[in-house]
Amino acid sequence: MAELKTKENDASVEAFLEAVEHKKRREDALVIKEVFDRITSWPAKMWGASIVGYGSYDYKYPTGRTGTWMITGFSPRKTSLTLYIMPGFGRYEELMSRLGKYKTGKSCLYVNKLEDVDMEVLEELIKASVQHMVDNYHKDNPVCG
Repeated sequence: MAELKTKENDASVEAFLEAVEHKKRREDALVIKEVFDRITSWPAKMWGASIVGYGSYDYKYPTGRTGTWMITGFSPRKTSLTLYIMPGFGRYEELMSRLGKYKTGKSCLYVNKLEDVDMEVLEELIKASVQHMVDNYHKDNPVCG
């Protein structure tokens, strides 16, 4: 079985964010980092070479495969700012209806620029998703904020 390549590491979050080539994406990433810092109170950590993650939890699939993954995080990708909302979006329909312009994947929220979304709603979404993960997967780390 292949080992997961994206793991928490000691690379510098600040150096990674400062090296983002697209100026607007870099500025948005620095803003969103402040939001995640405040909401989670956990230190930002690099996961792989391009994801800034917060917290962690252990999982086990029915197949027996296990691993550790971040509770939430973001990545300033070339095409969009990607936010990781690990519970997915089904439970947040009301918030999503008020969020603004975005796209989603299974647990990924894709935003072209922060001006496209309502920041208060985005913060509510992040808080709710982190709280869900803490309540269900990470009971040792209460969410602050």
